[in-house]
Amino acid sequence: MSNMLSKLRKLFGSSKAAATKREVSYAPFRVIIVRVEDLVSFVRKKIGPRIKPIYYTDQHKMAEVKIIVGLGNPGREYEGTRHNAGFEVIDLLAERLGIEVKKKKFGSLMGEGFFDDKKVLLIKPQEYMNRSGQAVATVAGFYKVNNEDIIVVTDDLALEPGRIRLRAKGSAGGHNGLQDIISKIGSGEFSRIRIGIGKSGVIPTKDYVLGRPSPADRTLIKRARDRAKEAVECWLRYGIDTAMNKYN
Repeated sequence: MSNMLSKLRKLFGSSKAAATKREVSYAPFRVIIVRVEDLVSFVRKKIGPRIKPIYYTDQHKMAEVKIIVGLGNPGREYEGTRHNAGFEVIDLLAERLGIEVKKKKFGSLMGEGFFDDKKVLLIKPQEYMNRSGQAVATVAGFYKVNNEDIIVVTDDLALEPGRIRLRAKGSAGGHNGLQDIISKIGSGEFSRIRIGIGKSGVIPTKDYVLGRPSPADRTLIKRARDRAKEAVECWLRYGIDTAMNKYN
């Protein structure tokens, strides 16, 4: 402590810095209060370019918050399955927007950044598909986000592979993940993007959605994922009505 105080005194001892500091005595300690800018300058001189300061403008502080939720099942055994189309769109958006989705918080993997002057939260609920709702409700409650500022990306058996469909609100349509979200936030008044995975008349539904698509279907679903990513960006910029008109 004494060594640090001595370095601070040396740094701020000039007449130029004297006006920016003051010493207060509290037995048995002496506290030196300095401007944040001067302290940051001191720290950066000591540890060099290993850290970079991050500045948030007043515009960022007041930024509108948007939540983008991708539905899927956690775990390597589910990677690449039809049911994880929502997770895959979040991965595409994370790469596009330069957001790392690694923070474990509110029962989700999440990341945050800015796009078009909006604060964007990318969310992957880490409970299984049919228990996705609590994570969404918790994030929305913590950040005080209205339902119309949430969009959910999920797979859909009723759509052919390669197709997507956007809606501003609605029912779950038989999708357990959407049903749980509606139950937990108490409303279906949120946007959603459904990615078609088709259905099989032979394979039981549970086995089908947890299975991996054929190479031909995989190509179509990949194309739909790319369009879903673009549709989310359109939603962020212009809202759900414009996104529906362009991508439905």
